[in-house]
Amino acid sequence: MVRAMDGARREIRLETYIFWSDEAAHLIVEALVRAAERGVSVWLLADGVGTPQLPAAWVQRLNTAGVRWRLYKPGGAWLRWLSLLRPSRWRRLHRKLCLIDGEIAFCGGINVLDDRIDPNHGPLKAPRFDFAVRVQGPLVAVAHEAMTQIWRRLQPQDWLRDARNSRHLTRHAETGEPAARLIGSGALQPGEATGSARAALVLRDNLLHRRHIERAYRKAIGAAREEIIIANAYFLPGRKLRQALIEAVRRGVRVRLLLQGRYEYFMQYHAVRTVYGALLAAGVEIHEYSASFLHAKVAVIDAESRLPGAKPWATVGSSNLDPLSLLLAREANVVVEDATFANDLRDRLLEAMRSGGSVVAAADFARRPWRQRFLDRLALGAVRLALFVLGQRY
Repeated sequence: MVRAMDGARREIRLETYIFWSDEAAHLIVEALVRAAERGVSVWLLADGVGTPQLPAAWVQRLNTAGVRWRLYKPGGAWLRWLSLLRPSRWRRLHRKLCLIDGEIAFCGGINVLDDRIDPNHGPLKAPRFDFAVRVQGPLVAVAHEAMTQIWRRLQPQDWLRDARNSRHLTRHAETGEPAARLIGSGALQPGEATGSARAALVLRDNLLHRRHIERAYRKAIGAAREEIIIANAYFLPGRKLRQALIEAVRRGVRVRLLLQGRYEYFMQYHAVRTVYGALLAAGVEIHEYSASFLHAKVAVIDAESRLPGAKPWATVGSSNLDPLSLLLAREANVVVEDATFANDLRDRLLEAMRSGGSVVAAADFARRPWRQRFLDRLALGAVRLALFVLGQRY
């Protein structure tokens, strides 16, 4: 992404949930500053809970260079968690998008944060397991419009100043490429082209795209003929999504889940285990990843199936399959219908299962200690209480 930023000629837009104060983030700051100093229009938007504040020296560098940056719904460093007592404050900016010149977009689950550092648990022995994709083609225009809209809402004076430039970039992206082409990033090797592919950017917000990502998942699961693999860091699907997975198993589809195996957050770690029993009983295979923290939000369906009607489908993005992502946050996923891309992602997920995962056996899970069961139910109760307070049904 730094290389792409260094090649920018007109515009850089970056959105992230976490912009941490470490060496990896410093590389991004310096790339943004270099771009702004050579006349590129640079926009940075980070969530105010994931990113409570930026170091003062970085703020000075960004401001001096002319980078337009802003925190989304900031609550102040010590008030950020207290502010979440207000239901509207749970609607966070969780998507990770980067746009270069209206021609290249990055989308995925990776924050601006060192892969070997966890904000709550410190240094990690192995890098966090996560994915992002580098995209070119008409899809980029959709990302540009989405990123322009949110900035227009937050800082209208800046948007009006650059409205002419934004319209120009959108027109260029709409006519510049005949088809989407995806290039891997993150766990995929940079510059590893996978060829032309059908792809779409699927957004979730609290107005026009409230259920789009969940519907995309349910539609793809409903069409699966042979195999479903989902890797998701924070997994607590609602009834319809759980039922879709169970129905897939009943019609002969092999369903494998790669889920968080290490304790990261109380509610996410324990609440997910309340759905293990029903899924295991139905025949869903659950693998827990513990080589490092799992942060991926990806899925691949029928990557190499030859059955009639089977179509390869894959998604990479920021959306977890839990209430925070599916009901409240702004999220962005890229959906790809391409056999090469789907097979590449499938291979990486299977390797993660082999090298860093462990199978959850139904019999062992049923014998887990009563204290574990109590904490699981307590976490689920807390989730349900939060949803009740927020007026959400899940």
